Amino acid sequence: MFNGRLNLSMQVLDELKKYYKDKLFKTAIVRNVRLSEAPSYGKPIRYFDKYSKGAAAYEELTEEILKRI
Repeated sequence: MFNGRLNLSMQVLDELKKYYKDKLFKTAIVRNVRLSEAPSYGKPIRYFDKYSKGAAAYEELTEEILKRI
């Protein structure tokens, strides 16, 4: 989970790119409230709020994984 507004997140991302550039996915799962709330309700984000940014990010990541395999 990524927060581009935090220096630490950006530093970690830079380090990851330095060592694993070819292996990283382009899609980042950004932190948001709806994504954080879903487990409290015992639901995956797709069922809790399928129109949230978190749900869209996981959908993008799924597509990216499927293209790689």
